[in-house]
Amino acid sequence: MPDQAPNQTSDQQSVEKSDQNSDQAENLSLEERKALSRNHVFGRRQGHPLHEYHLSLMENLLPKVTLPPLGDVAPGSLDPKTFFSKGLGPQSVSQVWLEIGFGGGEHLAHQAAANPEVGFIGCEPFINGVAKLLNEIEDRSLTNVRVQADDARPVLASLETASVHKCFLLYPDPWHKKRHKKRRFISVANLDQLARILVPGAIMRVASDIPDYCEWTLEHMDAHPAFQLSRHSAADCRTPPADWLSTRYEAKALREGRTPSYFDFERL
Repeated sequence: MPDQAPNQTSDQQSVEKSDQNSDQAENLSLEERKALSRNHVFGRRQGHPLHEYHLSLMENLLPKVTLPPLGDVAPGSLDPKTFFSKGLGPQSVSQVWLEIGFGGGEHLAHQAAANPEVGFIGCEPFINGVAKLLNEIEDRSLTNVRVQADDARPVLASLETASVHKCFLLYPDPWHKKRHKKRRFISVANLDQLARILVPGAIMRVASDIPDYCEWTLEHMDAHPAFQLSRHSAADCRTPPADWLSTRYEAKALREGRTPSYFDFERL
């Protein structure tokens, strides 16, 4: 749920650089390919300069809530509950929920405050959004949030099978251009990983205000054998879930005449 998109010039330069990196990857060593994959983020990672208070949070609070380095972790080997047994306010959690691309952190902080017995992992590569979530953690005295200030895919790969009870993907980047649709998070590979880490009966919630992305999501989720839409009518999908928090991004979408859709998919 990014508060603002990167400007076109910077974003285009980043996309072109990423495409160049992909082309060059064929000539890289195995270790160099691993390094490139660990930085598989499209677009710029920071927008406007951070305020002094946010810089202080990045320096002092982020190390207490950040996930451990995942580069050398064996795939599927980490129990996510262990992330909450140390760091800020160590505690035992009953479940682990995951938010992929938490934007400004409003929804994640809201869910964490409403469900103190649940451990929350939030993944967001954009530094401004991370700083805003840290602000929420500090203001609300949240101890049940851990942060991956980077791409979500290494987290998915590292977690144990059937270790996550709920997943949120809210207003993901739609990557409008046809040649960039392969960058969309909803993909066969990512859904395979999510199907692996989600427990049977878990809910994966997706929200979007872009009709094309909604269609893309429904097509991919319907084609995947591990997921089933639990909201069956168009009217259901236009009604926010009972525990929904409308964010600033959603308010902007509504002002601009875009109608959000909300999809809950059950892990079979």
